[in-house]
Parts: sequence; structure tokens; C-alpha cells
Amino acid sequence: MAKKTFESALVRLEQISEELEDGNLSLETSLKKFDEGIKLAEFCNGKLSEARTKVEILMEKSGRIEAVPFGDQENDD
Repeated sequence: MAKKTFESALVRLEQISEELEDGNLSLETSLKKFDEGIKLAEFCNGKLSEARTKVEILMEKSGRIEAVPFGDQENDD
């Protein structure tokens, strides 16, 4: 089985969302899709948390981590 990536999980989550929005699924199938979607969302959230941690480490200044929101970086231009 191929290793699950953030991108593949996100694509599948979008597919599930569209299938559920169409409303053409039985209740049982909808619940299975919903459960799969929840698991994919948790996986994606975990990957985003890992990425956020890595970014904060890379932004380490003066021996301590200073978390800076994405839009608040100073431009050196």
C-alpha cells in the first residue's frame, strides 16, 4: 500500500465532501464516508501541526522559538 500523504488525503477528503453534498448515498454509505472523512481530517490536522512545529523551529531566534504568524513577518526589501 502506498504511503498516505497530506496531499492525497486532502484530495480524498474533497472527494468525500462532494459525494456527501450530492446527497445520493444511502444513510449507511454516508456514515461510512463521514467516518473516513473524519479520519482523513485528523490525519491532515496532524500533518499541519507537524509542519507548524518545524516552521517554528526554523524561525528560532536568540536561542528561543518566536512563533510569528505567517502574515506578520518583517520584509527586508
